[in-house]
Amino acid sequence: MSHKSIVMYATATCPFCSLARELLRSKGVSWTEVSIDVDPDKRAEMMSRSGERTVPQIFIGDEHVGGFDDLDALDQEGALDRMLAA
Repeated sequence: MSHKSIVMYATATCPFCSLARELLRSKGVSWTEVSIDVDPDKRAEMMSRSGERTVPQIFIGDEHVGGFDDLDALDQEGALDRMLAA
């Protein structure tokens, strides 16, 4: 199944990043992970794109979903599957 591209800005040690990875894996989708702890310039890119300082910051297609809580809320209401399939 093809899906919209997913980009997640994350760090290696962030527990919410781990939860987001698990949720995305459970959906059977792949994503591009941008490690802001490895490349500090990517933190500035993330903040510019999302307006947020915390990780994870998740984008599905061109849409900024937000962090793990936002991703989980979309999943709980069934909207995440629709976003991924669109």
